[in-house]
Amino acid sequence: MRFHKAESAFFVFIALVLGAGVLLFFAYGILRTDANTILPLYELEAVSEFAQLLFTTGVLLATAIVFGIFFIYPLIRIQVREEGKLRAMTESLSARSQSLEHAALTDGLTGTQNRRFFDDALREYLLEFRRIEKPVGLMVLDLDHFKLVNDTHGHGVGDEVLRQVARCLKDMTRYHDVVARLGGEEFAIVAPNMNQDALVKLAERIRGAISVLGVEAGNIRLKITASVGLAVWDGRETADEFYRRADKMLYQAKRLGRNRVCA
Repeated sequence: MRFHKAESAFFVFIALVLGAGVLLFFAYGILRTDANTILPLYELEAVSEFAQLLFTTGVLLATAIVFGIFFIYPLIRIQVREEGKLRAMTESLSARSQSLEHAALTDGLTGTQNRRFFDDALREYLLEFRRIEKPVGLMVLDLDHFKLVNDTHGHGVGDEVLRQVARCLKDMTRYHDVVARLGGEEFAIVAPNMNQDALVKLAERIRGAISVLGVEAGNIRLKITASVGLAVWDGRETADEFYRRADKMLYQAKRLGRNRVCA
């Protein structure tokens, strides 16, 4: 059994008091036994009073020990149990809070970040990269004809398409890139420290990887494509202006026939 620090300190205190009591009673026994042979008659009265004082002190120590064991220790034990319950409750609430915070920033279907996280992260990246004068790339993707997938094969198949696309995006990006589902079939990637040429190459690899994904719907293997809009931050735009420019390129890709990258 593992004792709390307060309990251990109490046991040490009781042991010391008990030791002092034993020594007192030992001294009292010696004094009572040997006083008559060691001291002259006229000092026996004083010795008797001293012995009585020792005995009284020993009784008080014994009373303190009994009181501590049967009254103080139970109170310490109750306090320790309540502290343990409070600590467990605090840890549980902290874990639940972290879980809720994670859930608040994560898309439940795909496991990517959600729109709230994306908006905050984009602003933070622009703030930091303005200071160090490095580029920030932004990629906005939309799955082509996704409504037709849901209408034809059902939302279960549509959800599986979204999960596979999200997995593909996370596999093909760096650990510090932000991959987020903005809503519906639209995703975005914030790619810090990436210029336009590198961003276009990455977007083309992602577009190609999505086009070869295979999602089974009964005996049919679905072909999935995505249109992608790109922008590299000019160092002056706000986060909203930057996003709108990439989104405008996405719609340009849609107008040009889909399954393509526009920057």
